[in-house]
Amino acid sequence: MLLQGSILAMSSLIVRMIGLVYRIPLARIIGDDAYGYYSTAFEFYSLALLLSSYSLPLAVSKLVSARRIAGRHKDARRVLYVGLAFGFAVGAIASVLVYIGADLYGRFNKTPQVAIPLRVLAPTIFVFSVMGVIRGYFQGFGNMVPTALSQIIEQIVNAIVSVGAAVYMVKKYAGTTEQSAYGAAGGTWGTFLGACAAAVTLVIIFLSTRKYYVRQLLEDTSKEQERYRTILKVLIMTALPVVISQTVYQLSGTIDVSIFNRTLNNKGIVEETRNTWWGIYSGKYKLLTNVPVAIASAMGTAIVPNLVALIAKGKIETTKEKIATVVKFNMIIAFPCAFGFISIGGPILRMLYGDGRELSALMMQIGGIAVVFFALSTVTNGVLQGINHMFLPVWHSLIALIIHCAVLWTLLHFTEMNAIALVLCNVLFAFIVCLLNARSIRKLLGYKQEWRTTFVIPLVSAGVMAAFANMYYQFHIWILGMAFPNRPTLNNLIACIIAIFLSVFVYFAVLIFLKGISRKEIVEMPKGKVIADILTKLHLLRK
Repeated sequence: MLLQGSILAMSSLIVRMIGLVYRIPLARIIGDDAYGYYSTAFEFYSLALLLSSYSLPLAVSKLVSARRIAGRHKDARRVLYVGLAFGFAVGAIASVLVYIGADLYGRFNKTPQVAIPLRVLAPTIFVFSVMGVIRGYFQGFGNMVPTALSQIIEQIVNAIVSVGAAVYMVKKYAGTTEQSAYGAAGGTWGTFLGACAAAVTLVIIFLSTRKYYVRQLLEDTSKEQERYRTILKVLIMTALPVVISQTVYQLSGTIDVSIFNRTLNNKGIVEETRNTWWGIYSGKYKLLTNVPVAIASAMGTAIVPNLVALIAKGKIETTKEKIATVVKFNMIIAFPCAFGFISIGGPILRMLYGDGRELSALMMQIGGIAVVFFALSTVTNGVLQGINHMFLPVWHSLIALIIHCAVLWTLLHFTEMNAIALVLCNVLFAFIVCLLNARSIRKLLGYKQEWRTTFVIPLVSAGVMAAFANMYYQFHIWILGMAFPNRPTLNNLIACIIAIFLSVFVYFAVLIFLKGISRKEIVEMPKGKVIADILTKLHLLRK
């Protein structure tokens, strides 16, 4: 489970890093105003994508996994056929509706020009719907490699095309009133072509490995197969709670942009200022904090087929062990990432975006802890889905969303927090979901979360690391400032990179010293023996 999850996690991190890297020049090319359009268009596109196809990989993988375990490979193949037909139909309908409704969405959010980049994104939904089914089929067989490879190729094409098209569009529409909107539209072209490249990759992998799946079909001697209508019904019933749950997650962003723009518009804040604030929040703060959450998403995806198999065999204790392993693995990664953003989030933004604004740094300092809560809520959502309680994440997310929206409107309406209110409510949403998910898992499985090595020691280790990172950065900047007073950008880059690099060693040294992770646990991880040997040579781990 950790091996397949780590493959998907590594690819997700690579994808997020590529996304982070290409969005840096993209943001500089099109500017914060256009980036506000870009982010606003993606909020609605992401919601439509979620409604039409986001749940398909998970639903298909769960159905395929259950049939594969029972030796019903012909039925597993039928799930693929039904899923492709369903994805084709739903994806086509969603693409058309987004294209037609782009103007209405723009007018509703007081940003009419957002319709331009949104129309470019519309056909991407269809491609993702079909592609998601193929990814789910591979995942149902416990193979995360095709998904991982297609994600990387998708993002590489996305990065190249997005930056190139953005440069072209900004130059072509320079000096016009629609320059920002068309600059944003250039950035969205890469999303569509990247999805097409990923879909082609998956088809090639599927065709090249067809002998393996044909051999399994021949081993299936069952005389009767499930009816296509029955599979479709089960697919919809499996996908529906995932759709609703994830829709609530996505709605938090879509509703946020609406509440934010409409409330601040009524307070007399102009569209350009609102777009700039939203661009910082969505395009910088959320983008950066979502990078480490990719690990939790990957582990949540990988754990579902495993839990399906364990629950089917009645292995409750093993199920609890799997949950504990995944939660601890994620917390060991999430805490240092969160505290890293809190301690040197401002310098990181200056390094990546050349953004030295106090508001941007304050967002990272206040909202960095969201990494921990989103990582935990994402994994526990996967646990609940894996143990066949699909609708519980729906109710939990809905409760969190209602509280989130009420608090956001109150803060925007009665205070001058503005963009900071978005950050606070982002943290609040994930925190509430964490609490509700943990309560349900405890009741359903009798699961008792181990606290000392899962939360307390990673928290203390991350705190020590954060203090070190901040002090080292300030010291290095002081030294470089005296030596090279006219190179503040380069000084920040050098100090930031070295501080991050050294902080990794400080964190794991403190974690191991406090016995937050044992040699046995490290060895059990993918490539764990190699990692353990390296740590031993560095005198961070005893034999």
